[in-house]
Amino acid sequence: MAGRSKKKAETIFLVCEETRDINYTMKRKPGGEKLRLKKYSPRLRKHTWHVEKKK
Repeated sequence: MAGRSKKKAETIFLVCEETRDINYTMKRKPGGEKLRLKKYSPRLRKHTWHVEKKK
């Protein structure tokens, strides 16, 4: 077991596709597909698509 590195959770940002604002942050394990979620955008005051962006 020595020498194995565990995959740590990394911080990702959810960016609004319409305004390019960073509205949400999440922690998740690396790997897998990029997230694309429908979340609330305070500037537009409606739900819009948000995509994952790393630091």
